[in-house]
Amino acid sequence: MRTAPTILHLDMDAFFASVEQASKPSLRGKAVVVGGLGPRGVVATASYEARVFGVHSAMPMGQARRLAPNAAYLVPRFNLYKSISERVMELLRALSPLVEPLSLDEAFVDLEAGGVAWDEPSARLAGIKLRADIRAVTGLTGSVGLAASKMLAKIASEEAKPDGLVVIEPGTERAMLGPMSVRTLPGVGPATGDHLRRAGITTVEEIVEAGEDELVRLLGKAHGHGLYAMALARDDRPVVAEREAKSVSVEDTYDVDIHDRTRVGLEVQRLAERCVRRLRGAGLSGRTIVLKVRRYDFSTLTRSETLRGPTDDPAVIREAAARLLDSVDTTGGVRLLGVGVSGLADYTQEDLFAQAAGERAVAEGPVEEHAAAAAEEQPSLAERRWPAGHDVRHAEFGHGWVQGSGLGRVTVRFETPDSEPGRVRTFRVDDPDLEAADPLPLVLRGPDGGGGVPGAGGQAVSSVPASLPKSWSGSGGGAATSRP
Repeated sequence: MRTAPTILHLDMDAFFASVEQASKPSLRGKAVVVGGLGPRGVVATASYEARVFGVHSAMPMGQARRLAPNAAYLVPRFNLYKSISERVMELLRALSPLVEPLSLDEAFVDLEAGGVAWDEPSARLAGIKLRADIRAVTGLTGSVGLAASKMLAKIASEEAKPDGLVVIEPGTERAMLGPMSVRTLPGVGPATGDHLRRAGITTVEEIVEAGEDELVRLLGKAHGHGLYAMALARDDRPVVAEREAKSVSVEDTYDVDIHDRTRVGLEVQRLAERCVRRLRGAGLSGRTIVLKVRRYDFSTLTRSETLRGPTDDPAVIREAAARLLDSVDTTGGVRLLGVGVSGLADYTQEDLFAQAAGERAVAEGPVEEHAAAAAEEQPSLAERRWPAGHDVRHAEFGHGWVQGSGLGRVTVRFETPDSEPGRVRTFRVDDPDLEAADPLPLVLRGPDGGGGVPGAGGQAVSSVPASLPKSWSGSGGGAATSRP
């Protein structure tokens, strides 16, 4: 284990919700919840203002609405989140070749491998500069943890939230971990936590006191050994630069169970098309087609078929998914469907396309029919959907976002990231002057294309107030806040 805190963990603060607050001046400082808004939707991210009411990620959306009825509830804009995430990851890769993304808003960085840090002062400076760069480029805030291992760096970033920096200096790890809950350690979820609690173990120090043999007896050999090592602050896992994708998949959860077999088949075909688009966007193909079906009683079935070689052909994948569906009983209703492709490769074998669909000419028929059907299904003006939180543009009033829609009306607030909170207007859903729009940048670009140029108000767009870095006290187990 290294002796300097040169492993950095970055966690963007309430990422999805912060993006929405930064792009919508009227929501700054307000409770914002992002996620699926249907009866079975779940919370993807809640702003810190919403967390005060007890709202948190993975909570059923109905429960969130009961806890925070006055919050803004928005449909995710994943393309925007991904584009901002890519800019953040570029900043991380400028620090080191060893960057391990965990999600759109979270990553480990080995600063020592990049030559930018070798001891506590240089690591702290790198973390401070990174946070400033993220704010300048995206207008958002991120929390940074610095430690000698990945486990401790992640714990430090949690302590830093929101909008802070915490350094765990070597030699202080045991004192810091001791009073913390066992749930702080990676791999200790609700079930393991309850199991340990029944054995009288609730803190990390009590894990150490119990001893390795007792942990093995309680949790089994692998888990017991691993958990005891983590309680002693031992973690030798390296930062891994690339995590190879094992599969590409898409799925949808339906507000109302689907009973009609024809509708189920059409949904599977649509999901297969989306999966192919995602495959091709990543420059990949795959050999194994996977169908996932969650039925009305929450039982989940998966079926798979492995081809002779990798493909990204939509006809092949659609027909394989259809064959897999034939083996599943959906009589009682379906609440979730998913289509995925695994056994990934970065090439395709054209001569294998015929294995599921016959000759190429035969395969082309269903493709054309599907395209024609999709064209026929394009919504009319009166049928257009206006997801809450998504961007629109009006011919007269300019750029805005959807506050809500229903009963043939759509309510729009007209504002931009660098404007004052805007006015609200209501239109018919079929208003020809209203159309969907692309998101606006959160921070205006400079002449060189870089970030850091404030908005019109002269301030960088941010939904969370800035704070000075926090550091872990090197003299004991408590946290101390420094204000240089």
